[in-house]
Amino acid sequence: MRTPGRVLVAAVLATTTLLAAPGQDATPPMNGTLTDVEGLLVGHAVRSERPTGCTVIVARDGATGGVDVRGAAPGTRETDLLDPLNTVEQVHAVVLAGGSAFGLDVASGVMAWLEGQGIGFPVGGLRVPIVPAAILFDLGVGDGRIRPDASCGRSAAASASSAPVAQGNVGAGAGATVGKMYGLARAMKGGVGSASIRLPDGTVVAALVAVNARGDVIDPDSGAVVAGVRTEDGRGLADARALLRRGLPAPGAAAENTTIGVVATNASLTKTQANLMARMAHDGFARAIAPVHTPMDGDTIFALATGRRVGQADVGLIGALAADVMARAIVNAVRHAEPLPGLPSARSLGAR
Repeated sequence: MRTPGRVLVAAVLATTTLLAAPGQDATPPMNGTLTDVEGLLVGHAVRSERPTGCTVIVARDGATGGVDVRGAAPGTRETDLLDPLNTVEQVHAVVLAGGSAFGLDVASGVMAWLEGQGIGFPVGGLRVPIVPAAILFDLGVGDGRIRPDASCGRSAAASASSAPVAQGNVGAGAGATVGKMYGLARAMKGGVGSASIRLPDGTVVAALVAVNARGDVIDPDSGAVVAGVRTEDGRGLADARALLRRGLPAPGAAAENTTIGVVATNASLTKTQANLMARMAHDGFARAIAPVHTPMDGDTIFALATGRRVGQADVGLIGALAADVMARAIVNAVRHAEPLPGLPSARSLGAR
C-alpha cells in the first residue's frame, strides 16, 4: 500500500520456527516472533524511492525499558533515560531505523502519533511519549539523500499490530547488508529477523533485530556461515573468521554498518533487570556475527518488559534466553532476505 509522503508500509507477513522445549504445551499458539510478547505491536515502513525504512515496536500500555550499546559507532536517542539511575521507568515505543543519524527523525513521527493516541508520560495536562531509538548506516545502498523520516515513523506506528512480524527486506532492514570487510562490492543482503520462545510457566522471551553487520552471519547451531563477505569472484563465501586468522586487514568502508535490535519479555522486570537483559542479549550478537562490536559498528540492543506475566522473574534465565532468541533472529534475518542488484542473499547464493 502506498501512502502519501513516499512511504510504503510493509504488508507481507512471515513467520519463523518456534523455539520450544520438547513436550511444551503449544496453546495458545505462538507465531515465533516478537509479537508473541503480549502488549507489544510491530510495524514497518519503507521509503518507495530506495531500500531504506524503519521498524517501530509499540507498547501502548508502556513497558519497562533497558539498553546496552556495544559498538563503537552508535547513533541513538533517549538511551540515557534508560539508565536505572534516571527517573522515567517505562517507554511507549522503540524505533529501529536506517538512514544513519538522519533516521533518528523517525522517532519524532512516532512521538507525534502516540501523542495523538493519548499515550505518553503524564506531565500536567500533556502526555509525553518516551521513544528511544537507534539507527544503522545504509546510505550506500541507492541514493543516500533519501532517508527514513518522521512520516515513516508515523506510518510504521499506525500500522503496528500483533500479527507475526514480517522479516527480510522490510522496515529498518530494507537497505541492510552484511559481510562488508571488503566493502559493498563483496557484501550480501541483510534484513530484519525475529524469534521467540515460551517456557512451561508461561514466560515468553523474544527478539527482533535489523542486521547490518560488518561481519558475517554464523549459524550458532552448525558454525556455518549463512551470509557474509564473498570470495573475489562473488560466487561463494570467503568466511571472515578465516580471513582474520590470516591477518588480512579489513579495508571496507568505515561506517556502513551496525546491528540494532530489541529483546522483550512478558515478565515483570525492574529497570536494572531490563538493562541486564539487554546486556546478556549481546551474547546472541557474538554467537551469530563475526566479527562483531567493532569500531565500525554501533551495535545496540534495547530490552522491554511488559509485566503481563505475574510472578517472580528469573532475570538470569530470561537474559540467557534473550541471547538465544537474538542469535536465532539474526540468522532468520538473512535467511528471509531477498537479493538486491549487486547484493545477493543467502537464498540466491545457495548458502545454508
